[in-house]
Amino acid sequence: MSARALSLRLPGALRGRGKKRKRSRAASLPAEYNLLLTATLCLLAFGAVMVFSASSTTRVLSDGGLSDSAYYLQRTAMFGLLGLLVMHLTARHGLQIVRRLTPLILAVSLFLLLAVLAVGTNVNGSTRWLGSGFLQIQPSELAKVALILYGADMLARKPKRVRSLEGMMPFLLVVGVTALLVVAEPDLGTTMVIAFAVAATLIAAGARPRDLALIGAGLACFALLMTAIEPYRMARLTSFLDPGADAAGAGFQAAQAKIALGSGGLFGVGIGNGVQKAFYLPEAHTDMISAVIGEELGLVGIVGVVGLFSLFGYAGLQTAKKAKDGYGKILVAGLTSLILVQATVNLFAVMGLAPLTGVPLPFVSYGNSSLLASLFSVGLILNVARGGTARAGKLRVVEGGRSPARGRSRSSGARSRKSGGGSRGNGGPRRAGHGGRRRASG
Repeated sequence: MSARALSLRLPGALRGRGKKRKRSRAASLPAEYNLLLTATLCLLAFGAVMVFSASSTTRVLSDGGLSDSAYYLQRTAMFGLLGLLVMHLTARHGLQIVRRLTPLILAVSLFLLLAVLAVGTNVNGSTRWLGSGFLQIQPSELAKVALILYGADMLARKPKRVRSLEGMMPFLLVVGVTALLVVAEPDLGTTMVIAFAVAATLIAAGARPRDLALIGAGLACFALLMTAIEPYRMARLTSFLDPGADAAGAGFQAAQAKIALGSGGLFGVGIGNGVQKAFYLPEAHTDMISAVIGEELGLVGIVGVVGLFSLFGYAGLQTAKKAKDGYGKILVAGLTSLILVQATVNLFAVMGLAPLTGVPLPFVSYGNSSLLASLFSVGLILNVARGGTARAGKLRVVEGGRSPARGRSRSSGARSRKSGGGSRGNGGPRRAGHGGRRRASG
């Protein structure tokens, strides 16, 4: 074969080998990895469609034209692509880096929570955001993830801490300070999500049921106190218990959400044909997007959303079960629970099974900070699912000079390994000596 013919065939052969390697890598990924990725991408695509459906009508009615009807869709797509990039990088290389940077991430989140109370932007009576427009962020979304990272790192380094309340106290104090800063915004819904996610993290770490019961009782008393001292929270609680008592006031949003779900029936009125989003559901594209799904896609749409989150939860908890180290197990269990708790609270509130708290539906509701934090969490889960660990790598001594003799027996190799690194250094002279004696006797 001529050199020219060989050069023409080589690129094709190399491309064929590259495709085979890609197929083999894809086939080697565990089922949990593929399930997590599929559920996440489906929820993202579905969320983009529903955000456009829920927001386009109100934009047209408020602006009087069609030019800006895709405003929220464009922003969702932009931050979704950024979040997917973050997820990809974290899934491949981010676990060890994130663990090393956990103290910094926690410190930044606490600083931003303090900054919100000082110079935050007030929207609908709550000061939860920093900045405005394109650069507006919600620090509580970062704080939720930072607490899980901090808890997983601490409890994995010192597993005995989880066996007593005294051992868990440093972690609980950090959680308490963060929760107080979030409540001060005020945002009791996010505080509830933090509490449930931290509880799941402690369970994954092996906390005793008695200690968890004491912590839960303390949190319940704190939640009742925070509800009692704020009139609007008490109004939400009473409207949840009796929605018809103030259907035009505190119970208005809950009553309209039920009307939307009832109007949808089994298959819904069709995407874009809902009425409640236009006149009756405030902020329909954020925490009330589940009501829009129920009206336009009916019970089938709600069941589909629940099915995707169930798939996500199953794959996430299976990943935690199969994690190669304690840190991965605790981290994945905490982050998976964080996303599932948010979805549960949102769906229960819309269906009238829990008080309205303003918690968004992960991956589906409009919210740039929530979307980025959720995809960052998914990236960490995917990293563990593909076998990643955050343990420090072991240093290996590589010898220079001559390579060991090919004919060395297994027993001598075992002796050299058993005697440690020093025996390797002595192996060369000993072999040389034996060889000299053999040559002399020959």
